[in-house]
Amino acid sequence: MSIQTDSDKRKQISVRGIVAVENVTEVKKAFNRHVHYTLVKDRNVATPRDYYFALAHTVRDHLVSRWIRTQQYYYEKDPKRVYYLSLEYYMGRSLQNTMINLGIQGTVDEALYQLGLDIEELEELEEDAGLGNGGLGRLAACFLDSMATLGLAAYGYGIRYEYGIFAQKIENGEQQEEPDDWLRFGNPWEKARPEFMLPVNFYGRVVDTPQGKKWVDTQVVFAMPYDNPIPGYNNNVVNTLRLWSAKSPIDFNLKFFNSGDYIQAVLDRNVAENISRVLYPNDNFFEGKELRLRQEYFMCAATLQDIIRRYKASKFGSREAVRTTFESLPEKVAIQLNDTHPALAIPELLRILIDIEKVPYEEAWSLVVKCCAYTNHTVLPEALERWPVSMLENCLPRHMQLIYHINFLHLQEVQKRWPGDTDRLRRMSLIEEEGEKRVNMAHLSVVGSHAVNGVAAIHSDILKATIFRDFYEMWPEKFQNKTNGITPRRWLLLCNPGLSDLICDKIGDEWTVHLEKLQQLKRWSKDPAFQRAVMKVKQENKLRLASLIERDTGIKINPASMFDIQVKRIHEYKRQLLNILHVITLYNRIKRDPTAAITPRTVMIGGKAAPGYYIAKQIIALACAVGNTVNNDPDVGDKLKLIFLENYRVTLAERIMPAADLSEQISTAGTEASGTGNMKFMLNGALTIGTMDGANVEMAEEAGEQNMFIFGMRVDDVEALQKRGYNAYEYYERNAELRQCIEQIRSGFFSPSDPGRFASVADVLLHHDRFLHLADYEAYIQAQDKVSAVYQNQAKWAEMAIENIASSGKFSSDRTIAEYAREIWGVEPSWEKLPDPHTSA
Repeated sequence: MSIQTDSDKRKQISVRGIVAVENVTEVKKAFNRHVHYTLVKDRNVATPRDYYFALAHTVRDHLVSRWIRTQQYYYEKDPKRVYYLSLEYYMGRSLQNTMINLGIQGTVDEALYQLGLDIEELEELEEDAGLGNGGLGRLAACFLDSMATLGLAAYGYGIRYEYGIFAQKIENGEQQEEPDDWLRFGNPWEKARPEFMLPVNFYGRVVDTPQGKKWVDTQVVFAMPYDNPIPGYNNNVVNTLRLWSAKSPIDFNLKFFNSGDYIQAVLDRNVAENISRVLYPNDNFFEGKELRLRQEYFMCAATLQDIIRRYKASKFGSREAVRTTFESLPEKVAIQLNDTHPALAIPELLRILIDIEKVPYEEAWSLVVKCCAYTNHTVLPEALERWPVSMLENCLPRHMQLIYHINFLHLQEVQKRWPGDTDRLRRMSLIEEEGEKRVNMAHLSVVGSHAVNGVAAIHSDILKATIFRDFYEMWPEKFQNKTNGITPRRWLLLCNPGLSDLICDKIGDEWTVHLEKLQQLKRWSKDPAFQRAVMKVKQENKLRLASLIERDTGIKINPASMFDIQVKRIHEYKRQLLNILHVITLYNRIKRDPTAAITPRTVMIGGKAAPGYYIAKQIIALACAVGNTVNNDPDVGDKLKLIFLENYRVTLAERIMPAADLSEQISTAGTEASGTGNMKFMLNGALTIGTMDGANVEMAEEAGEQNMFIFGMRVDDVEALQKRGYNAYEYYERNAELRQCIEQIRSGFFSPSDPGRFASVADVLLHHDRFLHLADYEAYIQAQDKVSAVYQNQAKWAEMAIENIASSGKFSSDRTIAEYAREIWGVEPSWEKLPDPHTSA
């Protein structure tokens, strides 16, 4: 019988698997071997970091045989392969997720306990892989997990940024950015593959030759692949995330600098290698910098060479044959573009087929469209990529020629369909002619793909009615919806073992790969014993988060208070300001009558602002300033707190989601494409206060509006108000509580040492507010009052929480990926297990 450790208690029984004595012994032996031979060698003393690396290598040993076997299996069976192209992958940590997916967490836990080590302390030493900004990058990470779990022959492709999303430090109430040097100690999960290094060309010019167009006099940068294993859950499948790193060629610049300045020529190698240096930290904002364009093309060009190589070299049951023709490319290759960032894959694939493989243009274009599909993530105009033609002509001259030609043929088709409609031609062109000529990358993506999808039902409808209306009229069959999802492995099994245990006790463990089975919990939503058990787990998770916050901020919070949480990127459209206005309103009510009964709340706001986004940074500063006032007022005590959570990231989200009572999803209707944080909160038993926006709409359909706190304008109301003309002063004059809040912000009540500090925030709310905060203020406050009242009835709250958990099955990324597979990629998901490489020949 193995000894129960403290960390065992946090582990989930079905995940831990059977802890066999011989397995524990094997893990201990492997761990000791790695400590002594791989890491410490000449040193006498091992550090905690040495132990972490030994643990990571021990777990990796269990991955490698499965990884090799999976890739062999794909090579032999030659299935249709799915290529997911994304400039962002917000992976977080890998150690615990890998142990869970391999079913070895309990064994490893026990082995380390017997060695006198605390696995949780070692897990804390792992750096987050923060190669993404927010929703889009985290979605890509969840999709990788689901593609492996559903047995798809799928490959993620992206960039191995040396510096990921910046670390956020709050100093004097303001955001400061620090570089995220996540590779400083090395990355035990990656494997460099220099044998697959590939050249990528930039600049140069195009010449006509008897054989066709030729791109010459280019500058070459090499793309070095680093492979990261992606284990499926309990199925022995291990897929690959291949990230490209830029390497300068050995002769870089020596041929350009024959002045004998050898030192300068070597230093100039950095120019090429800067391509993969740093992730651009903008979320939902297009910054038309040439380095970003080069990053996008670098990833597409390296990836497409890899795709073509693999297509040609597949053995498809034969030992010597290789493919020499391309007609079967769409039967073997599906390329999914995660937003427009990888849209250059369309002209690049066309260039390879025409210029290098000599495929005739019509056939080549048909192949491109059949292979490619495009996911749109936003309708915000400032987020849409529109590259200057002059920049493309300089950087990628052949691609610009091809884009012009694609556009020429496309507009001929439009003209044929709508003769004489010149305004439609202008609207549907890939080239925008007003002002500086630009290429509209969303238009290129729609024209060059056989499927276009939004990421929630309402978002997909908005696309068809607004930014892609003309394209929808031309090709209605292209447009689909694929509502986003999250992986239940990381976002319930890993982060909330207490709740996972409870669920397993009630319905077994099939929900881990069939999340719709959570519906079975509905029969216990009114059961007092189950309600108490669910609320007990919630309370334990709240205590854990409270102690983390006290450790990091020194602020002691009331764990019996309602944890009211809004964590996401800071952006005006997400309306963190509306949340802050509610906190100020509650504060003013307490000050007016300190003896009045009030539902105690701890409001937490977290998220990063893009470094150049002034108002977003002001919102952070205001949240800190209001918190400073509220948290130190003796009249308030522990009735109300406002905490700004520093450096929100995947690992912090794993602590926050299980501890939340209330989830804030309060974007202006029609602006949030989907949201996925909303789903993580729901799955972990938080109730949602939200607008009818993004996936909130479908959450309300699944759980029933009676189990959420829906408020505010719908999309139609927003459109009607904008048409009528939004006047913030109407609401300001009409509502005394609102007027007081804005005056306090404007007058310096929260910034006495600098009274004008937040005047710009008040000015935005009253004069430049695209997101209509004040129009929804009254409805929001009423909804929050209802939240406070319901929270007083803990049995009712628990019932609603259980109904939410039980209704969250639709929001598994397994369901999303199964839909992409069947309806876009033309492949069938499989829940079958591959044979364990250790138990079969």
